[in-house]
Amino acid sequence: MATTPAATGLRERLEQGFVLCAQGYLFELERRGYLQAGPFVPEVILDHPDVVRQLHRDFVHAGSDVVQALTYYAHREKLRIVGREGQLEAMNRAALDIAKQVAAESATLFAGNISNTNVYEPGDAATHRTVRAMFEEQVAWAADAGVDYVIGETFSWLGEAQLALEVIQAAGLPAVITLAITRNGLSWEEKTPADCCRALEQAGADVVGLNCMRGPATMLPLLASIRQAVGCPVAAVPVPYRTDAAHPTFQSLEDPGCDCIPENRPFPVALDALTCNRYEMARFARAAYDLGVTYLGGCCGTGPHHVRAMAEALGRHPPASRYSPDMSRHAYFGTHEAIPAAYRRRAERW
Repeated sequence: MATTPAATGLRERLEQGFVLCAQGYLFELERRGYLQAGPFVPEVILDHPDVVRQLHRDFVHAGSDVVQALTYYAHREKLRIVGREGQLEAMNRAALDIAKQVAAESATLFAGNISNTNVYEPGDAATHRTVRAMFEEQVAWAADAGVDYVIGETFSWLGEAQLALEVIQAAGLPAVITLAITRNGLSWEEKTPADCCRALEQAGADVVGLNCMRGPATMLPLLASIRQAVGCPVAAVPVPYRTDAAHPTFQSLEDPGCDCIPENRPFPVALDALTCNRYEMARFARAAYDLGVTYLGGCCGTGPHHVRAMAEALGRHPPASRYSPDMSRHAYFGTHEAIPAAYRRRAERW
């Protein structure tokens, strides 16, 4: 039986095979009624810490090798918008403490997290200083907490990703840096994902790749060129939505089957009919791994069932696999000898 590898560092786990990292916290917590869509600030950390703790455990149970502290959008700019900037440090330290506890009890990796700031402007040096300062305070708290590495994610500006990498390196921590690629397939500087990832690798990132915005169908085609462009491990953390060539990002998706969605825009809270099932996420994991991608996961919208399916597709059997579907024992569709033949025949009428 394939199981999660022994507890070692990020680089060692990647050398052993692959790392699976669940990152779907914000959407999952919004669905559960503990986080507000729109600002997407993880106030739940302070308001309902036990809910966050349990979600970490759910993702680990499903096969995640990483407990990522819920500090995405827990930065100064976002907290200012919701009027909680005075709780910035408390929120970050609480998120790190919760994640550290779950990582310790499950022998998984403990990751810090910084993200897009929505402040960075390429030609404005003042915004660069502001962004750097925001990263520095979050990374300092992560370092104090003893994280194994820091994830810098969802950057559409290569320049902002490079700032994040510099700050993580200055703290002496390994860095996983992932980009969110918009509709035209380029960064906001009009650089290809491969060129961006090459620049990040050359600057010293331990893992480079993509996360968020794109679903499996529109992220997978970008991965081969990235894999060819870099020598370091590559990350692929898509959103579990059925993006396509006409709608390459989940922000651009449409649902012609529903006429009651505000502004006719399913993003972010009416994407249900466009969600990938577990088998689609499993297929993506296998296809990406076959390309040589070894840092895998799911971003906004991912649930534990997706993570379990991805783990199983790659030969693992996490604790949640005990409860993987077994339709052979279904009362009507089952094939097990204990299922009455009469009930199997009645399935045709369903």
